[in-house]
Amino acid sequence: MTAKDENDDGRRFLFNNLGEISAAPPPVPSDTPALLITKEHRRFTEFATAVRTNRHIGVCYGPPGVGKTLSARAYAGATEWEQWQRTGQTNTEPIPARVLEARTAFWTPTVTISPREIDRQLPRTCQRISWAVEYARDGNIDVFEHRDSRASGLTELLIVDEADRLKPPALEQVRDYYDRHTMGVILIGMPGIEKRLARYPQLYSRIGFAHHYRTLSTEELTFVLANRWQELGLTIDPHDFTDAEAIAAVARITNGNFRLIQRLFTQITRIRDINQLHSITKEVVETARETLLIGT
Repeated sequence: MTAKDENDDGRRFLFNNLGEISAAPPPVPSDTPALLITKEHRRFTEFATAVRTNRHIGVCYGPPGVGKTLSARAYAGATEWEQWQRTGQTNTEPIPARVLEARTAFWTPTVTISPREIDRQLPRTCQRISWAVEYARDGNIDVFEHRDSRASGLTELLIVDEADRLKPPALEQVRDYYDRHTMGVILIGMPGIEKRLARYPQLYSRIGFAHHYRTLSTEELTFVLANRWQELGLTIDPHDFTDAEAIAAVARITNGNFRLIQRLFTQITRIRDINQLHSITKEVVETARETLLIGT
């Protein structure tokens, strides 16, 4: 893109159907909650490491909102990688350490993706990680000198999120890419994807690991809520009946679903601010619940 003319006020962007010009993601909001290391996240990390080490295909499945994508992005360092890429060629910051450590490409197919688009996107996504490792290791990117980076040889794991979107030809394209590279692949989807993949013997025979990502246990839920209470400047007192009642209400409403907890606490914060409350009670939780659409 050429430099902007000093007399150009940019009004042309208001009247043209250009779509999103930049493929880079928007900046991460400063108030984004930190990732909490739960037992399920640790289990996913162990699963991903096993798939990466053994170069198999793995399947991760679980209900929506339990944290599959959060764990996968954290493992791959996807957020750090995306934000690092936002500045483009003028970026002088070192490549994020987590990206170099994981050597993992994170990719989400679009809803209408075709095998032809997969054939373009997968190599590009994996190649960038491979080149990043080469650049950090050797100080330059030279595909003629360092042959192991030509075919994404330094990328050790590919994570495909929303794998339910892939139709049979697209799944076959992913399998073909896996067969031609020495890297592990993780397919993340909804419950039932493991049974769907059983219909494709050539792909299913290559699956070496399966991981069922479950909702938060009672102990994990208490741990997560204690952190959320702390973010609001409060503490959970196990001997306080009001706190125990509020925790029980959150557990009943969310059933250990991580995403619902996040949404519920957004409303709890709003209600506390409006009413200038200094504690979280069962009534506050119930009022916050009324503002949410929660499926059965």
